Amino acid sequence: MVAGARGLVGSAIIRRLQTLGYDHVLPVDRTKADLTEQADVRRLFERERPEYVFLAAAKVGGIMANKTLKADFICNNLAIQSNVIETAWKTGVQKLLFLGSSCIYPKNCPQPMREEYLLTGPLEETNDAYAIAKIAGIKMCQSFNEQYGTHFISVMPTNLYGPNDNFDLETSHVFPAMIRKFYDANKQGDAEVALWGTGSPRREFLHVDDLADAVIHLLNVYDGSDIVNIGTGEDVTIRELAETIRAAVGYKGALVWDASKPDGTPRKLLDVSRLHQLGWNHRINLEQGIRSTIEWYAENTRVLV
Repeated sequence: MVAGARGLVGSAIIRRLQTLGYDHVLPVDRTKADLTEQADVRRLFERERPEYVFLAAAKVGGIMANKTLKADFICNNLAIQSNVIETAWKTGVQKLLFLGSSCIYPKNCPQPMREEYLLTGPLEETNDAYAIAKIAGIKMCQSFNEQYGTHFISVMPTNLYGPNDNFDLETSHVFPAMIRKFYDANKQGDAEVALWGTGSPRREFLHVDDLADAVIHLLNVYDGSDIVNIGTGEDVTIRELAETIRAAVGYKGALVWDASKPDGTPRKLLDVSRLHQLGWNHRINLEQGIRSTIEWYAENTRVLV
């Protein structure tokens, strides 16, 4: 079962499972069940009896959405996690993989961020509600493992991008927002593109197809309660990312930074030593990923906007 099948992560996991030859895959989206409703989740699990579950369903968004919709983020995500994790235990799921987020780490966390740095300092204020929900999901998995002997694992992906991302400028993350802004400005002949912040924060980016490969690998080889970071171990400044996307799109206009808008956490780079020790490394470099995502957006732009 892949919960969150229509999202960026869920759709990538399904694609990868199919490529690897798995032929009993159940995509779950809002048409199958409302995961915030316990009764819906119970009926779904009792009817389908999944053996393995990828919990990729979540309410997600960029800085503005996280800052202004905190109640929605914490309520929806706590409900989804509680319902799915508890029901997975009650219905005998053999293994569950919970997808967290690198935003669980403290705002001023030492870099690169090791798994043991969790809960060692205050969170970034703009997305603390989302982060607390994700931390609760981690603790739920660990608690069920400890009390009931389940096999529920938690992974912390870095910033993701790729096909089926959210390109809505009101709710998207920085990567798809930049692609849309530069692509649309180039197409419309706009003189400039304005971006939030100063461009100085450093971020790590992982193509969602690499993430899908990583989580399937971990489901097969890992059985511990300790969280596992998933990323590249490499980062760039937001300014460098913008310039790379601008060049890939071919936009020749001006780039304007709006320093009145928030930058967010100064740096977010994951330590991926544990992941490498478990036998997985990323394959898609940032330049490749940017080009392929721009191509996907260009092919799907009519549907998306």
